[in-house]
Amino acid sequence: MNELYTSLVPWYALLDALEDHADEAELVLPAFARAADAPLSSLLELGSGAGHNAYYMKGAFASCTLSDLSEAMLDLSRTLNPECEHVQGDMRGLRLGRTFDLVYIHDAICYMASEADLTAAIETAYIHTRPGGAAIFAPDCLRETFVGATDDHEGSDGERSLRAVEWMWDPDPQDSHYTVDYAFLLRDTSGVRAVHDRHIEGLFSRATWIRILSTAGYQVELLPRPVSPEDNPGGAYCEEVFLCKRP
Repeated sequence: MNELYTSLVPWYALLDALEDHADEAELVLPAFARAADAPLSSLLELGSGAGHNAYYMKGAFASCTLSDLSEAMLDLSRTLNPECEHVQGDMRGLRLGRTFDLVYIHDAICYMASEADLTAAIETAYIHTRPGGAAIFAPDCLRETFVGATDDHEGSDGERSLRAVEWMWDPDPQDSHYTVDYAFLLRDTSGVRAVHDRHIEGLFSRATWIRILSTAGYQVELLPRPVSPEDNPGGAYCEEVFLCKRP
């Protein structure tokens, strides 16, 4: 796993603010309500990270199960969402032995950098979606709309400050992934240190996504996801998600 989800977890809240996730719930919850064939009851989020999405969504469900590969990130979520079930696991092979009304995978799906990995994660989601239930997949980027971009981040909590540059670029447009480099400057009472953290993320065409989702058994619909210009430097981020129903 990357430094961001291991050694840098204590700094995570300074990079990714909780309040920035409220708009995702405003998109996801009505879509789920429309796609599922019964009232919302149970949610499984794969790659739930610090639990910021779940914080705004959990009130709509009787039960929420949050899973992530990073135990340290789950610890952040347990503090924020103590009423939710937390399960450590890899979305490519997690098997909980039960199904849910709804399955959600936000940007953690980006770490599926090959078709084999993406297929495995989608199979996990499908297995855990009950018949008549729904799933949403929200990749950051699609191959046909990808552009390189940079973004700046900053945050402070009084004792510590973070400044970061995020650089998205594609070394090889012929393969199935792109690179995101983070350059962090981290300041606390001991001084300032620099950390470089490289993330390799999957980049697939819309047609590839639909093919893999449909092969798994989902009925697929494209759902617009408006992204404000200030949150979408250079138009790099995908402005749609995949809303899927299991027949």
